[in-house]
Amino acid sequence: MANIIFLPHHQLCPEGAVVEASEGESVCEAALRAGINIEHACEMSCACTTCHVIVREGIESLNEMDDLEADMLDKAWGLEPDSRLSCQTIVADEDLVVEIPKYTINHASEKNH
Repeated sequence: MANIIFLPHHQLCPEGAVVEASEGESVCEAALRAGINIEHACEMSCACTTCHVIVREGIESLNEMDDLEADMLDKAWGLEPDSRLSCQTIVADEDLVVEIPKYTINHASEKNH
């Protein structure tokens, strides 16, 4: 088990959150399970960038990014060197600190929050 520390996000988790995640679970799955309604317009199939996150700590413990994820990330708003798609980011045994960017490429949320 690892903890994912989500930094405060104005809409999704204003106070921030600490979520316990199982090894092999994606960051997106853990967030959704904890009630953090991170966008995932493609239903976690690596076909969009709405679940883009920035891994502030613990990135070295994560699975390696594949070419499809890297190509999709090129389209993400606010891309940073430690950006990942949360649906493709698989938790290992190390705690993570994750920031959900303020915006996605969607102009409006596809889900009601």
